[in-house]
Amino acid sequence: MLLDTASLYFRAYFGVPDSVKAPDGTPVNAVRGLLDFIDRLVRDHRPGHLVACMDADWRPRWRVDLIPSYKAHRVAEERAAGPDAEEVPDTLSPQVPVIEEVLDALGIARVGVPEYEADDVIGTFTARATGPVDIVTGDRDLYQLVDDARGVRVLYPIKGVGTLQLTDEAFLREKYGVDGGGYADLALLRGDPSDGLPGVPGVGEKTAARLLDRFGDLAGILAAVGDPGSGLTPAQRRRLDEARPYLAVAPKVVRVAADVPLPEVDTALPHTPRDPVALAALAARWGLGGSLERLLTTLAS
Repeated sequence: MLLDTASLYFRAYFGVPDSVKAPDGTPVNAVRGLLDFIDRLVRDHRPGHLVACMDADWRPRWRVDLIPSYKAHRVAEERAAGPDAEEVPDTLSPQVPVIEEVLDALGIARVGVPEYEADDVIGTFTARATGPVDIVTGDRDLYQLVDDARGVRVLYPIKGVGTLQLTDEAFLREKYGVDGGGYADLALLRGDPSDGLPGVPGVGEKTAARLLDRFGDLAGILAAVGDPGSGLTPAQRRRLDEARPYLAVAPKVVRVAADVPLPEVDTALPHTPRDPVALAALAARWGLGGSLERLLTTLAS
C-alpha cells in the first residue's frame, strides 16, 4: 500500500475541525486525521507493506523547465536554491514535521527523494513491485498507474477513507473511455488547471477520449494530424498541429517517473513502534490521544 501522504493530510486538515488541538492550543487536526486515515486503511485492507510517499519537491525544476506554468499558481515564494515554497494554510505547515516525526517513531516507512514528487516515488515503487499494489490518493493523476494484469489499483477517497472509490481498468473505461496506460495521454490532451497544464485548446475530456479510442495513443493522434485521410476535422487538425510544441514536452511532465533512485527502506508494516520512547513523548506533546492509540492497537493485531 502506497500513500500519497500530502494528498491525505490535506484532506485530513480540511475534514477534521481545527478545534482538535494539542495541549498548548496548537491545531493538530491534520496529524490526528492522518493517523485515523492510516488506522482505517490498515484495518480494512491489511497490507503487508506500507509506504508513506512524500513530496521532497512538489514542483521539480525539470518539470517547470519543460512547462513553466506547471503549478505556478500555487507558488508562495520562488527560491533560487531548493524547491519553491508552496501555498499551504498557515495552521497546516507546522503540522507536517509532526506528521513526519510520528511516522518515523511508529516505524512506518516514509520516502521522499530530492527533485521528485510523491507521485514519482509511488510510480517507482509500483514499477518495482512483484505483487498487488494499492495506491491511496486523492489525485487522479495516478490513475495512469492502474493495471489489472499486475493488480495495481487506486483507492480514491470519496469521504474520509471510509468510503473509497476502487479504481481499476473497468472503472476507467466506463468513466473516461481509456485504460490506465491511456489516462496520462487523456490528461495531457485535456489539460489540468489545478496543475497549470494548458492542454490542447478545444480538446476537452470527451474529445480526448474519442481521439484516443480512434487513434490509440498520443503518437497515433499526432500521426493522424499529418494524414489527410485520417478523418480529423479541420479544426481538430489545426489545434493539434499548433499544440505540437506543448505535446512534445507534456508527456514527460504528466507521466510519473518509474526510475527514481529510491533509498533502501524496510517497507514491512510495523507491529510495534520503532521508537516507543519518542512516540510517547510526541503523543504527550501533541495530544494525539485516541487517534494514536487506535492505530497502535490495529498495528499490533
